[in-house]
Amino acid sequence: MEHAQNDHLGTGLSVNECQIWQINARRAIRLDRPFCIGILNVTPDSFSDGGALGSVGAAVDRARAIVDEGGDGLDIGGESTRPGAARVSVDEQIARVVPVIEGIRKAGIELPITIDTTRAAVAAAGLDAGGDAINDVSAGGEDAGMLGLAAERGCGIVLMHRETTPERDRYSDAYGDGGRPIGDGIVGHVVGALELARDAAVDAGVDRGCIVLDPGLGFGKDVGQNLGLIGGTGLIVGLGHPVLSALSRKSFVGRVSLGRDSEPSERLAGTLGLSVLHLSMGAMMFRVHDVGAHREALDGAWGLLGGRG
Repeated sequence: MEHAQNDHLGTGLSVNECQIWQINARRAIRLDRPFCIGILNVTPDSFSDGGALGSVGAAVDRARAIVDEGGDGLDIGGESTRPGAARVSVDEQIARVVPVIEGIRKAGIELPITIDTTRAAVAAAGLDAGGDAINDVSAGGEDAGMLGLAAERGCGIVLMHRETTPERDRYSDAYGDGGRPIGDGIVGHVVGALELARDAAVDAGVDRGCIVLDPGLGFGKDVGQNLGLIGGTGLIVGLGHPVLSALSRKSFVGRVSLGRDSEPSERLAGTLGLSVLHLSMGAMMFRVHDVGAHREALDGAWGLLGGRG
């Protein structure tokens, strides 16, 4: 499928060549339109919807709703990664995630599933239960077995940038890693870190086509740095992999759109605006809470950006 020539707001990033994500050995996903991944947090303490899905049945019902809203995938996690969150054991993560994946598959829901975890044993259990790929916010840096697992299974993996673990990260919109600020060099720093993470994955045997990159918006970056990373997305795309946007309802969104501290439920309009801008800068995958609203907003923007209008 070929789209008309169109650059992403001056970044020089052409959209007339479709990106491909090899999500597992059997399936490749053509990213010829925005790909919306609905968030299914089976945790009691996630920043936006913690505790909302307190049973397998509730999670399966939400998965059905995501299908109806036009979602393209599901992201299921059993450990919150919000700043200051307590860590969750491997056994507890598995106990939370595996029954939900099994329930979704038994319900006949076939959307691709990413397992949101930094632990290889959790990822392996999730893949065995019917999951397709791994979403690792530590980019394979927390568990030495993660990249080898992805290589062995031939599955997709999202590699995200972060500087520190959730229990050490006390900020959601201000940079903090032991007081070591990065400042205006955030884009180059993140691009370099993601390139190193990608190279480590490839060296471990992960196929390049299986890799997606995530700049880690909201993970220890201040407002200006988050916006700078959105604007610098073309440089991340230049590494040769699809980019995942995961800014949904985050604190910096409220700071930009509302100019104050806010509740996650107040941040939908700002989230949609920044998601559309992230699309225009080159992100093609979106991990979101509000699937239906994103489907409409992103598809509307893609009508122009993708040359379909």
